[in-house]
Amino acid sequence: MMKQPPADVVWHPYQVSKTTRAHAKGLNTSAVLWFTGLSGSGKSTIANALEQRLAELGYHTYLLDGDNVRHGLNRDLGFSDADRMENIRRIGEVSKLFVDAGLLVLTAFISPFQADRQLVRQLHKDREFIEIFVDTPLAVCEQRDPKGLYLKARSGAIKHFTGIDSAYEPPIAAEVHLKTAEMNIDSCVSAILQYLTDGGYLRQPISGFSDAL
Repeated sequence: MMKQPPADVVWHPYQVSKTTRAHAKGLNTSAVLWFTGLSGSGKSTIANALEQRLAELGYHTYLLDGDNVRHGLNRDLGFSDADRMENIRRIGEVSKLFVDAGLLVLTAFISPFQADRQLVRQLHKDREFIEIFVDTPLAVCEQRDPKGLYLKARSGAIKHFTGIDSAYEPPIAAEVHLKTAEMNIDSCVSAILQYLTDGGYLRQPISGFSDAL
């Protein structure tokens, strides 16, 4: 359970609202696009491609990547279940700040536990948390193994590795479900842009996804 702040810590209200910040950046609603999936599923690759496309269209974004965050903010954390939970809790709070700043924030984290993702969802207002399940079979992830981590996990050199000796709990009802065994990067980006357009997140809806990509 999360600790409450001390009684003498009082929230200071802002004069500029989240909605005002979002409108200044071309959005109706700011949000976090939470990419979850196994290591090697393509989370970072798809998130990077999406951010590039959104930047080309003039939208303000920021991408939080699991490995990059562990170089700074979360470099004190390991990969035990407790540390994984704290890793996601911190990123949830950071993403909340970015959403309050009026941005589209993209996060690429394995985030293996349903309860942790639900905790992050509850930090955000309605429609501000968009869960994107990068659904890639374990065998495909192992075949890719871009960092050689599955090989190390299978040999016992890495412990508590998601999908091998630590569980991954798939989303129950993700807003966007990307089956990457059937979809390439461009079609994944198009599916997310379509969701943002259909959901009214963008003040200037995008059309012609296939032509643009």
